Amino acid sequence: MKALVVRKEGDEKPVAAVEEIGIDDLPAGEVTVDVEYSTVNYKDGLCIGPGGGLVRKYPHVPGIDFAGTVSASDDDRYKPGDKVVLTGWRVGEAYWGGYAEKARVKADWLVPLPEGLSTKQAMAVGTAGFTSMLAVMALEDHGLVPGQGPVLVTGAAGGVGSVATAILAAKGYEVAGVTGRPETADYLKSLGATQIVAREDVAETVNRPLESETWSGCVDAVGGAMLARVLGQMNYGASVAAVGLAGGAGLPATVIPFLLRGVNLLGIDSVMQPYDNRVRAWGEIAAHLPMDKLEAMVNPATLSDLPQLGRDILKGQVKGRVVVDVRA
Repeated sequence: MKALVVRKEGDEKPVAAVEEIGIDDLPAGEVTVDVEYSTVNYKDGLCIGPGGGLVRKYPHVPGIDFAGTVSASDDDRYKPGDKVVLTGWRVGEAYWGGYAEKARVKADWLVPLPEGLSTKQAMAVGTAGFTSMLAVMALEDHGLVPGQGPVLVTGAAGGVGSVATAILAAKGYEVAGVTGRPETADYLKSLGATQIVAREDVAETVNRPLESETWSGCVDAVGGAMLARVLGQMNYGASVAAVGLAGGAGLPATVIPFLLRGVNLLGIDSVMQPYDNRVRAWGEIAAHLPMDKLEAMVNPATLSDLPQLGRDILKGQVKGRVVVDVRA
């Protein structure tokens, strides 16, 4: 079977190439899946290329997401023919992932594919979309409802931001998308954004810890100075769901928005998310993510495209969602 294998010798840089491997090369696990589709995330770019401290040993098969059909199972929860999806659990980082025609994993890491969602659509969603839905769920669990004012999405043209924009718009929210790429404005409007915010308008901290109340909620994929600035612009009692750190891991903020406006900062983790919450999120995705909008985000790819895509995503040059047909 075909797989993208990353090899590293000594202090040399890792090299990724499509190779033929045998099923006996796969790691131990209770369930073997015929992988149909995978995708490309920032972590995949690290694992294909420099490693980023994520890869424990080589040779390595990256791919933190995959969807496919069970071909063999030693666990009663899954049987051959079942459609499944996997995101997180450090698969594709510490463990071999989905950039191969077959994967063998622990049964606990899998989730049944919800009705109405194909394996291709599931990978158009992927970790990025799954994280987006977790963020929207967290905001709504903390009181966000349509009609309270615009919801801000930072990094809106990226994978997480694109899906968050589409989900929020489909659920009836007014969405303001932040982007540093003016050429993506039409794309964001096609996903449902009603307002485009230039990155420079919210990219730097200001001396004032509070500004005018502007946003009823926020899905933040940037972090850093932008998150600090946005915290001071939130409505009273509003929440920010933090999902990324494209702008840096630091947070040059004060506690004033939390103390004087009751703002909530909600951390969103998709990697170790409990099973029941995963099932809930995938069910919400199947119910609320408009599939026509999802199709508009998709860029198709094959295993042989991955070395270049890995470099591109690390440079911020990938728009929307890449869906990798591992069988092509």
